[in-house]
Amino acid sequence: MQSLQHREGKDEMTKASIDLQDLRRRIYVKAKAEPSWRFWGLYVHVCKMETLRAAYEMAKQNDGAPGVDGVTFEAIEAQGVETLLEQLRDELTEHTYQPLPARKQEIPKDGGKVRVLSIPAIRDRVVQGALKLILEPVFEADFQPGSFGYRPRRTAHDAIRRVAEAIVQRKTRVLDFDLRAYFDNVRHDRLLEKVAQRVDDADVMHLLKVMLKASGKMGVPQGGVISPLLSNLYLNEVDRMLERAREVTRNGKYAYIEYARFADDLVILIDAYRRHDWLIGAVNKRLREEFDKLRVEINDEKSGWSTLSEVKASGFWVSTSATSAVYAERCGRTTRPGSKSGRR
Repeated sequence: MQSLQHREGKDEMTKASIDLQDLRRRIYVKAKAEPSWRFWGLYVHVCKMETLRAAYEMAKQNDGAPGVDGVTFEAIEAQGVETLLEQLRDELTEHTYQPLPARKQEIPKDGGKVRVLSIPAIRDRVVQGALKLILEPVFEADFQPGSFGYRPRRTAHDAIRRVAEAIVQRKTRVLDFDLRAYFDNVRHDRLLEKVAQRVDDADVMHLLKVMLKASGKMGVPQGGVISPLLSNLYLNEVDRMLERAREVTRNGKYAYIEYARFADDLVILIDAYRRHDWLIGAVNKRLREEFDKLRVEINDEKSGWSTLSEVKASGFWVSTSATSAVYAERCGRTTRPGSKSGRR
């Protein structure tokens, strides 16, 4: 596979003919083995009919409403799926592809608020899916163990299990961070910089730029196929910081800090012993510094820390978002970050 060869012709990984599954596996292995490697020549794989077909099947399985063009899966299949895919391939290879604006749809939330979903046209879901299929193994190799949201072979239940195991190990100081309108405030320039650290392919970068511009000047659209991957990438440095914190405070096999992140929901658990009180303030400070670098705003009204007393594994459950409100209901107390009144 020419796209994964060294520019000087060394380290050839594959032959030119390779199926998509094997391609993704080889990209992942290469990315995992060489964390500083920048991939080039990926765009040709995005444009392949095999990749576009796989992306279409993923879009169809997820179903969903049509975009602004009103075109449904039924209409596409009546005219012929291959016709659409060939058209998209030609537009991509000829660099004439332009995504349509996403259709906005409001979803009611608690408290009378709404979440705005941005629904791409099916043709644009296919292209986003094709790009995701090629980029995902690159960044999956860099993602951290405590990140669970919208990743292959990882579920919300895995995040819950990680939190429950930490509680059983007496990590019962719980910091919960809620990010204010996170998906809407991702900065495109910073996101593209993060992608470019691993991707040295002008065509891929251009395609990603036009996708982002179609959703506005900032943010990744909730409803976009590639948005979960990009949102995880944006917060990967936060996860790295927490991994470093685990290691530098570790005592042998026992870590005094644990964390779990599911998309924009983050919970950190700290050992209950008094001598580790300082970790609450230290972790809180470092996290705020990392979020500030990303221009991500913390919602202090929904963020806080609490202490769990006499925790029993069978007596606790954790919501998908792993929020401290669950803990507060059980232990009867919650405070804002940095407040000494919550320590028991």
